[in-house]
Amino acid sequence: MNNTAEQTIDEGNYYLECEKPWVYWLLIFVAGWFGAYTFMLRGGVFCNAQTANVVLLAMAVGSRKWLRAAYLMIPITAYFAGAFFSEYLGKSVKKFHFLRWDTILVGIEIIVIIVIGMLPESVPDQISQIALNFICSMQFNTFRQVKGVPAATTFVTNHIRQVGSSAAKYYRHHDGQSAEKIKIHGLMIVFFLLGGIVGTICGEMFSYRSIWGTIIVLVVLFIRLAYADLSYEKDLLPKVPHGH
Repeated sequence: MNNTAEQTIDEGNYYLECEKPWVYWLLIFVAGWFGAYTFMLRGGVFCNAQTANVVLLAMAVGSRKWLRAAYLMIPITAYFAGAFFSEYLGKSVKKFHFLRWDTILVGIEIIVIIVIGMLPESVPDQISQIALNFICSMQFNTFRQVKGVPAATTFVTNHIRQVGSSAAKYYRHHDGQSAEKIKIHGLMIVFFLLGGIVGTICGEMFSYRSIWGTIIVLVVLFIRLAYADLSYEKDLLPKVPHGH
């Protein structure tokens, strides 16, 4: 690695492949597909975030429906566990200097999706829900910034807020930074919508096996990230992505 590259990295201006926009577009596309899949076919719930489940938990406790409250703790706990393990494993795998945790996580998602797609209709929906809650939480906790801009890859609430906020700033100041944020967050919303649309169409056509369609996207992502880890970013494996 030449001195110029080292200087750029020290200054924090170099963005790893796992921080590039195309990675986030594919991840949030898959997340939109996951949401459509669980809502249509696996219990009428969304696996991407836990706000609704926490509200339902509060309502269950307030209504003294203890079994309902205990049931709702299952997806919340799975989401908690996903964040815990992704944080722990992300730091642990660095010592092997082989693949980045970000890349390994995509590989784990592929394996989980293969298993979920194999589950028969008779299997309780909660199994798929818990598995997707777990990997969505790991994905959310692992991929945090796209080119230095905080961005979620599993839901769009913050992206919608950021587009509105940045649009107001751009209207007032006409600055390039606000325009760039509108573009980044706006495209995240678009790709989430596209994932939900494609997931819905495939769900109607292929039912429970439709989730396997996300494997195509994830395999492309895994191969590209693995190539970066093993070639032009091999010397950068110790570098921590922005936001961690």
